[in-house]
Amino acid sequence: MVELKTPGEIDAIAASGRVVAAVHAAVRAHAAVGVSLLELDDVARDVMESAGAASSFLGYRPGFASTPYPAVLNTSVNDVMLHGIPTGYRLRDGDLLGVDFGAHIDGWHADAAVSFIVGTPDPADEKLLETTERMLAAGIAAAQPGGKMGDIGHAMSLIGRGAGYGIQNDFGGHGVGRAMHEAPFVPNEGRPGRGWPLKPGLVIAIEPSLMAGGDDGYYVDDDGWSIRTMDGSRGAHVEHTVAITADGPRILTTA
Repeated sequence: MVELKTPGEIDAIAASGRVVAAVHAAVRAHAAVGVSLLELDDVARDVMESAGAASSFLGYRPGFASTPYPAVLNTSVNDVMLHGIPTGYRLRDGDLLGVDFGAHIDGWHADAAVSFIVGTPDPADEKLLETTERMLAAGIAAAQPGGKMGDIGHAMSLIGRGAGYGIQNDFGGHGVGRAMHEAPFVPNEGRPGRGWPLKPGLVIAIEPSLMAGGDDGYYVDDDGWSIRTMDGSRGAHVEHTVAITADGPRILTTA
């Protein structure tokens, strides 16, 4: 069932979204060569708890996962495209790090992700990140009232495919609200004019991810969570929670 949110409920999601944005800013500022992924998870917990929010990820267990999620952050390094679990791994110069985080206040969730390079950037990684961010911007721009869900995926796929990258459509975006994952599914690739109607009050997470090596696919690591590119190439992932309004898309996961 797809639920449309009232303006007050959208504002409540935006309050959670400001915490998500603050966590991302703090984690990005702390991420450096030699810092462990577990340290980043601690940074996120401190910011989240000081804001009076709770984790959307900790203890979450979707159908594909063999165990509940054990942390508050997803920290995905290099060939881990999605859902990387924080470990004692210490960041190295040139690592491509994806950070996904969700939080809720008074039961209203928000969810966002960023990807960035730690230390010395590789031009190929910079191009991958820039393309992924352009995909997200295009998807948000396509999230217009009166449109269809396929418009979002189509706008994003034109950019990702045009740059020669691989796109997976199994792990895409989703509705957001009283639960972190609600209906409807938001595709990374779609057909324009098809799919769920974009109505004011719909709140969705738009979250494109790319595989630098093309469409060789992905696999779930032995930890039961980490989604790795099949060929070992690098992955990138970005995300915002967005409300469809009568005036157009409103990004809810910003400061």
